[in-house]
Amino acid sequence: MRYKHLLIAVDLLSGSEKVLKRAAEIAKEFDSKLSIIHVVEPLPGYGYAFMAPAEIETQLIDEAKKQIKALGEKYKIPEKQQHVEMGPTKIEIIDIADQGKVDLVVVGTHTRHGLAHLLGSTANAVVHGAHCDVLTVRVDSE
Repeated sequence: MRYKHLLIAVDLLSGSEKVLKRAAEIAKEFDSKLSIIHVVEPLPGYGYAFMAPAEIETQLIDEAKKQIKALGEKYKIPEKQQHVEMGPTKIEIIDIADQGKVDLVVVGTHTRHGLAHLLGSTANAVVHGAHCDVLTVRVDSE
């Protein structure tokens, strides 16, 4: 199968670079289009003493946009294919993949133990919910 459009889902933590490099390798091999997404999860509805949740969310989105723009420049991902969304991570990734007619979602996965493993992860949710292929890249083992 030839992948024509890859969506790279990043959490903007240290492992994101590994996910991006792997997706870029695949895109080069298949001469594919690359898109990138980062999802900001909404904050719980209770207040914070120093700032309203909406203000914090706005700051998180603004910072994510700066980081995604820098990654987009580094990996030659056009601005129209750079996405910063707010909402449940799994749903936003799958929605953008569907809208963009993505063939492959590339997402990082961390080793989880105990309760975190039982509750699942973003990568697991995307694997089971996406309408296209999903490649998980282990990011916590170099």
